[in-house]
Amino acid sequence: MTKTLKTFRRIGLTALAAALLAGVTAPAASAGQDRPELQKAAQEFVDAGFGGMQLRVRDERGEWTGSAGVRELGGTAKPPTNGHFRLGSTTKNFTATLVLQFVAEGRIGLDTPVAGLLPRLGLDPRITVRMLLQHTSGLFNHTGQYNPDGTVTPGIPWAGQEWVDKRFHTYQPEELVRLAVSKPAVFAPGAGWSYSNTNYVVARLLVEKLSGRPFADELDRRILRPLKLRDTLSPGAWAGMPKPYAHAYYRYENAGQWKTIDVTHQNPTWISSAGDMISTTKDLQTYFSALQSGKLLPAWLLAEMRVTHPGSESLYGFYGLGQFSQDLGPGCVGVVLNHNGGLNGYGSLMYSTPDGSKTLTASVTGGDAANDPTQAFPAALNKLVRTVFCGK
Repeated sequence: MTKTLKTFRRIGLTALAAALLAGVTAPAASAGQDRPELQKAAQEFVDAGFGGMQLRVRDERGEWTGSAGVRELGGTAKPPTNGHFRLGSTTKNFTATLVLQFVAEGRIGLDTPVAGLLPRLGLDPRITVRMLLQHTSGLFNHTGQYNPDGTVTPGIPWAGQEWVDKRFHTYQPEELVRLAVSKPAVFAPGAGWSYSNTNYVVARLLVEKLSGRPFADELDRRILRPLKLRDTLSPGAWAGMPKPYAHAYYRYENAGQWKTIDVTHQNPTWISSAGDMISTTKDLQTYFSALQSGKLLPAWLLAEMRVTHPGSESLYGFYGLGQFSQDLGPGCVGVVLNHNGGLNGYGSLMYSTPDGSKTLTASVTGGDAANDPTQAFPAALNKLVRTVFCGK
C-alpha cells in the first residue's frame, strides 16, 4: 500500500474518499460559460474509474458548473449538477462550526474538559473541546484504528460484505463512543495526533447537551436556515436520498468474487456527525464561503480553526479545528482551506480561499470499474485543485 493511501485510511476516509456567500461579491453565475480546463479535470476522475462527478467552481470569472460520467450505470445521462450526495467527513466541518458557535457565545471554552458535561460516557477527564475538534484526544477510532505498524484494530463494520449486510442498521451515538472508550487510547490526551471519527460523535453529543435539542435541529436552527441551505440535511437513521441525485455504487470482494451494488440508499448512523450529512455542490459553496468570510464565527475563532497540528500532514494539508489548511505554493492563491470526505459509494470536495471569494465544491460517485480508482485519485485531485486555484 502506498504512503498516500495509508494516509487516506489513517484519517478515516472510506475507499471512495481515499479515491476523496453571504456578503461576498462575485460575478453572476454563468453555468454555460466555456471552461474546457474544468470539464477536462472532471473527466479525469471518470477516466480513473469513478462512476460520475459533478463540479462547481466560483471565482473571478463567475460560477461554473459541469459534470462527467453517468447518473446511473447502464445509462447515458450525466450526473445532475444540482444533485444531492452524501458528504462523508466533510460533515466534520459543519459539526466543528456548531461547537465553535457555542464557544463564541461563551457557553464553553476551547480548553474546557468535556467529561463533566457528558459524565456517562467514561471519557478521559483530560480531553478538551479543542482536542476533539483537532483529533488530539487520543480516542480510539470506532470505525477501526490504523496502527503505525500497518495493522488494524477493528471497530464497527464499515467495509466489505459485513458492512453490506448491515448497511441499514441503526447505531446510537452513545453506542459508538462507548465502543471507542472500551479500547485502549491511542495516546494520552494532547500527546499526539490521530484522525478519529469518534471525536466528532462526542462533539455531536456535546452540541445536544449544550443546546438541549437534537443535533439535526440545532444544525438547522444555527446554520441551514440562516444560510437558506434548503438541500442540506443531517438524516439521522433515514436511508433515503432527496431527488435529484446520481446513483452511487460500492464495489467489494467477497469469497474471491467481486460484486458491485447500488448504495445510494444506506443508513449512515455508523458514522454519525463525523460523516452522515447530505448536501449539494451549491449549498456547500454557500456554506463554506460564508464560514471563511466570517459570517458564522468571529475572526478570533476563524483564526483558531486555521491553527494546524504539525503531526497532521496529509494529501489535504495540515489539520486545524474541523478543516485542513493547504499551502499550494508559488504561482497559486496561497493557502486554501478544505475538508473533503467520503462514504461508501460517495466522495465530496469542499475548498475555499481564506476570504471565501473563490470556491471549489464537487461530488464523485463510485462505479463498477475493475481497476482501483484510489490509485489515480491523488493526481486527479491535485490537478483539479491547481486548475482552480493556480495561475490565471
